[in-house]
Amino acid sequence: MSRPASSTRASEVVRLPASTTHAHDRSLIPIGMSTILPDAAQRVRRLEETLLTSLGRWGYQEIIPSTFEYLDVLSAGLEPEVLEQCYQFADRTTGRILLLRPDVTAQIARIVAMGMVDSCLPLRLSYRTTVFRYEPEHAGREREVFQVGAELIGVDDVAMDGEIIALMIECLTQLGLTAFTISLGHVGFFKALLARTGMSPEGRKRAEQAAARKDLPHLEDILAQERVPQKAARGILEAPDLYGREDVLRRGRVLAGHDRRLHATLDRLTQVYRLLSEAGLKDHLLLDLGEFRGFDYYDGVVFDVFADGVGSELGGGGRYNNLIGRFGRDLPSTGFAFDVGRLFQAMERVGEVGEGTSRAADVLVAAPVRRCGQLFQVARLLRKAGFRVLQGSLRGTDSKAIQSVVDEGRRLATASVVILGTPALAAGDALLVTGSSMSRRKTVKIQALPATLLEL
Repeated sequence: MSRPASSTRASEVVRLPASTTHAHDRSLIPIGMSTILPDAAQRVRRLEETLLTSLGRWGYQEIIPSTFEYLDVLSAGLEPEVLEQCYQFADRTTGRILLLRPDVTAQIARIVAMGMVDSCLPLRLSYRTTVFRYEPEHAGREREVFQVGAELIGVDDVAMDGEIIALMIECLTQLGLTAFTISLGHVGFFKALLARTGMSPEGRKRAEQAAARKDLPHLEDILAQERVPQKAARGILEAPDLYGREDVLRRGRVLAGHDRRLHATLDRLTQVYRLLSEAGLKDHLLLDLGEFRGFDYYDGVVFDVFADGVGSELGGGGRYNNLIGRFGRDLPSTGFAFDVGRLFQAMERVGEVGEGTSRAADVLVAAPVRRCGQLFQVARLLRKAGFRVLQGSLRGTDSKAIQSVVDEGRRLATASVVILGTPALAAGDALLVTGSSMSRRKTVKIQALPATLLEL
């Protein structure tokens, strides 16, 4: 089985289509920020709504976190490397340092610890938001990342691990994606391999980062610098390349030897894998004993999702049993987040994104200025019936003025044009213009307009 392409983080957003930025204009736009124009925006919103609807069916309630956080508060949940990537500035009112939201999981951990600890557990929360992290221009990553995700808070058992992964799979299938793989591991396995060598904390951290990147030559250099015995080093170097199915677990047991900590991580991973396999999801799973996430707060079963043709992960997540405790009360938790930009790219490759609605509105309603009140009433009537309505001005009441409005409706690609207030119309009537060439015209009672338009 081929291994999915690896990546060090899940923050890169592909550039969504319909951007009008030209090369010579790039210096006028902040680097790494996204502008999504109408057609693409409609498709992105449909994607997000599909995800939120799927999450809602599983009982996950949406939460809207604040855009800013106090640095001295949120820093308890983030490692120094992430804090260095934050956009920071002073609060003009208090003088305290604010930061733009760099990570939603840490933010929700803070919210739960400080305001929802007395809620009925488990908590099932979802979100649609944006995170901001500074990335050097040459890194090729975006600094503004659109995310949709879920957090399951308050229970630590295999069933909850299985639920969050099955939910991620459900979301992807609801989007129409089928060719994807969940890379499933346990961060505790590799951490325990390193810990039993007696390496320094700094050495372990560097080794974890190298393993996360699958950079084995660098990992080998670190082990040599830390003077790790050759036998132990061979096992550590083997672990990041252990990916596949059940044989991965068997080889992991051999590497574990008699170390109970290592066997405990493999026991948990085995249970989650079997649960998901029994649920009929095995074809999407790939075991990876070198699996890591981009944040230090993960401490249990973790996972990333990859799709054919997209070089970086579409998203991922895992268990973080000690993060909420950094802000107050300990609550075991797990969750995941999707990178909306990468999902969009994956769906485009398989033709599942669809096209945005080409027309700005369904109906153009126009009337002379003196009939503005009636214009607003008719527009409100049609909007209440579910139509998207544009309001226009009829500059005159002769045939030339009427044709000008019809031409405007054709230019805007509306399906119909409604004209009010001409001398030829009775007080309660409207002129309805329809057809692909806007050639069909008839007089309709205003109150009958919604039903008439629905029949077209």
